[in-house]
Amino acid sequence: MEKTLSVVIPCYNEEESISFFYDAMEKIQGRIDYRFEYIFINDGSDDRTIEVLRDLREKNPDNVRYVSFSRNFGKEAALYAGLKEATGQLVTIMDVDLQDPPELIPQMISGIEEEGFDCVGTKRTDRKGEPTLRSLFAKLFYKMENGVSDIEIIDGARDFRLMTRQMVDAVLEMAEYNRFSKGLFAWVGFKTKYLSFDNAPREHGKTSWSFFNLFRYSVDGIINFSNFPLRIATFCGLIAFIISFASMVFFFLRTLLFGNPTDGWTSTAVIILFIGSIQLLAIGVIGEYIGRIFLETKKRPIFIIQEKSKNPDDADR
Repeated sequence: MEKTLSVVIPCYNEEESISFFYDAMEKIQGRIDYRFEYIFINDGSDDRTIEVLRDLREKNPDNVRYVSFSRNFGKEAALYAGLKEATGQLVTIMDVDLQDPPELIPQMISGIEEEGFDCVGTKRTDRKGEPTLRSLFAKLFYKMENGVSDIEIIDGARDFRLMTRQMVDAVLEMAEYNRFSKGLFAWVGFKTKYLSFDNAPREHGKTSWSFFNLFRYSVDGIINFSNFPLRIATFCGLIAFIISFASMVFFFLRTLLFGNPTDGWTSTAVIILFIGSIQLLAIGVIGEYIGRIFLETKKRPIFIIQEKSKNPDDADR
């Protein structure tokens, strides 16, 4: 029986990178005993990504498939769709920009077949080429996430990983709307090892990840896997109550002993502003959680498919 390795590749405005990625991967296929099954997910691109995928599919109908969303649903939705489409005994997730080195795949396969791991992930040894501010916030995120969550996410870990079918099925069982894949991969457990590699700059196209997008993604990761922010809000409320009570006692005693030399509007304004800011902070944190509960209860689909390549077995469907 032929062994298949499914390669899940999310794409958003990647018309320049797809052909280079496919050529690089084909050079690796000759070094392994697996047939590649490419699953490209077009995440609502507004360039020529879908045209390039159609052309690639036409030239390579035996190993190239694609799914095209009706709009941009985000990388997490694309990953989930790709994992659902994957049929191989082993499944890997890769970025199309070649920042995930295909040369690691034979070593990753060896880690599963010969060393008995269920998952072989990758992590960067450095963040060379990234803006300093982005690197600083990334390191801060991993420290914060690991400090407040019950799971551990390796600093510098990439989505690029090779998984057994059993682990992929376990991840697919979690069909939650608000997804943070790095956390989900860690949460399901399974025996995992990590391979390190030097960070490489993108060779073609431009990244769609702005600092704001990465910041929002980090917030999602913390909220999805920890209730610590709610505890912070509770703690701040307790501190505010203690300070307010102490201030009340202080002003009462000062007035009782020394009279009321001033009208007291300054102290009153400060206390009101302080209490108000704490309340807004607590409401904001609670709102983040309620917002996610709201989205989950709607039971909306994680993604909507507009176009999909068919397998020979799907011809009559």
